[in-house]
Amino acid sequence: MDLVEGDQVRRARDGDREALVGLLRELEGPVYRTALYMLGNQQDALDAAQEALLRIYRNLSGYRFEAKLETWAQRIALHTAVDFLRRRKKILPLDERVDPGRGRRESPVEWAGVSHDVKSAIRRLPEPQRRVVILRYLQDFTYEEIAETTQLPLNTVKSHLYRGRRKLQSWLADYREGGVRP
Repeated sequence: MDLVEGDQVRRARDGDREALVGLLRELEGPVYRTALYMLGNQQDALDAAQEALLRIYRNLSGYRFEAKLETWAQRIALHTAVDFLRRRKKILPLDERVDPGRGRRESPVEWAGVSHDVKSAIRRLPEPQRRVVILRYLQDFTYEEIAETTQLPLNTVKSHLYRGRRKLQSWLADYREGGVRP
C-alpha cells in the first residue's frame, strides 16, 4: 500500500509547501515507529524521527523514484536510528506502554506487560535481525521492500527474519498459550 502518491512527491520537490507538509505527515508515523523499536525509548525515537524527517526533507530532491518513497524513507529512518545507537553506545530499557488496540482480550495492565516484554525481546535481537523484524512486522514491508531498504540480498533478509522469529518465539514462549503470537 503506497502511503504517498508520486504526484504529491513531485509537487513537494517542486516547492509546493502543502504537498511537502502532507508528505512528511504521511511518513511521520512509520518513521517514528521504526525509530522507537530500534532505539527503545520514546524520547530518543522522537529525536531520531525528527532528524530522519529532516534528512528526508533535505534529500527529497535526490529521490529518483527508483524505489517506493516509503522504502527510501525507511532506509533513512534506519540509518538515523543506527547513528543514534552508535552515539549512545548503550541500550536503555523500554518503558513505553502500547495501547492494547481493538479486539484484544487482555486488560490494559496485562497488555502493558506483554507489550513491554515483546519490545524488550525485539531489542535483544542482533541489529540485522531487529531491522528486518521491525520492517516486516511493524511496518508491513514485503521481503523485497525489506531487501531494498536494507540493501541486503533477499535470501539474507529471509534468513534474518527466520532467525529473528525463532529467537522471539523462544523468548516469548510463555505467552503462546495466552494468545500472544510473537
